[in-house]
Amino acid sequence: MSKPFSHSQHTAVVSLGRPPRVDGAAVNPPIAMTSTFVGSDYVTPENRVYARFSNASWEPLEKAVAALEGSEVPALAYASGLAAVSAVFDLVPGGGTIVIPTASYNGTVGLARALAAESKIQLREVDPIDTEATIAAMDGADLLWIESPSNPLLEVADLPTLIKAARQRGLLVAVDNTFSTPLRQQPLRIGADVVVHSATKFISGHSDVILGIAVTKDPELRQKLHARRSLRGGIPGPFEAWLALRGLRTMALRLDRSEASAQALAERCEANPEISRVRYPGLPTDPHHERAKEQLSGFGAIVSIEVEGGEERADRFVEALRLFVSATSLGGVESLAERRRRHPSEPDRVPTNLIRLSIGIEDVDDLWQDITQALESSRT
Repeated sequence: MSKPFSHSQHTAVVSLGRPPRVDGAAVNPPIAMTSTFVGSDYVTPENRVYARFSNASWEPLEKAVAALEGSEVPALAYASGLAAVSAVFDLVPGGGTIVIPTASYNGTVGLARALAAESKIQLREVDPIDTEATIAAMDGADLLWIESPSNPLLEVADLPTLIKAARQRGLLVAVDNTFSTPLRQQPLRIGADVVVHSATKFISGHSDVILGIAVTKDPELRQKLHARRSLRGGIPGPFEAWLALRGLRTMALRLDRSEASAQALAERCEANPEISRVRYPGLPTDPHHERAKEQLSGFGAIVSIEVEGGEERADRFVEALRLFVSATSLGGVESLAERRRRHPSEPDRVPTNLIRLSIGIEDVDDLWQDITQALESSRT
């Protein structure tokens, strides 16, 4: 009998979610293109009834992402990242209180504010970098939602301290881990109850899938989320789940490459006088650098820059880019650039001249040449 051995995550993304090794079997899991199943009149994990409840195409992805996050309980895939966010918010009782960062993904903040406007929840918006104020806001609340590093300011919260304080007060803790991915941070290991991903981003990695994932270690909590997913219908398509799993296979390589380029570009941007600020926790000068070193095993592939000349110059800069694609989203093989405040829903804390750069896998010198030519073209 061979001895068990542990895998690095570079190996795990390739090996997880595979079918059993049986002679003549496929190497990859099949796509189950069906809306219903023959036979049984009750639902168990082994006994399928209807494809809104379960689908064999979701499960390899769900098991793989859960394992990467350090959970033996299968994750749950959703139709989008925001569907996963909504499912977690739905765990809060009617009229309950959510503590959420003001400056984070505008879809998450927008959903929370809409629920509060309809009196379905109470909302406390905080600056999670102010650890003491965030802890004070937890008293009497039901859910702490944290995004770290944050989108698009790349602020790094003191996750261990905040999670510990929330658990002591009986709050459910959810962490959006989209930017770091489970390859750089596993919040479940330090006490978070739920981790959420927009799998549209780094997990899928090719800008061709809309999909979300929620992961927990708690089987009962997973069952609550599953029941809500089944009743609310926020399920992914089988082909989308298959594509996301295929994308996961190269995530380690993509992230390593993009992260190395992000570090190099952040350093070059910081030295350019036409860029007034660079936000990237991998820079020693970044105010979140020391905390990021303690909490993350890598600094990620997102760099936010603020160009001299304000909002109009920032728009001209984005329009002048030739290799970077002017588009929203992030985490794909292609590099994207976006002035985030072009969205009316973007939080006011985000500077109007901030441009979020999602660094892809292109040659770093080509990307830098594109940035420098866009700076030059946008001067007048």
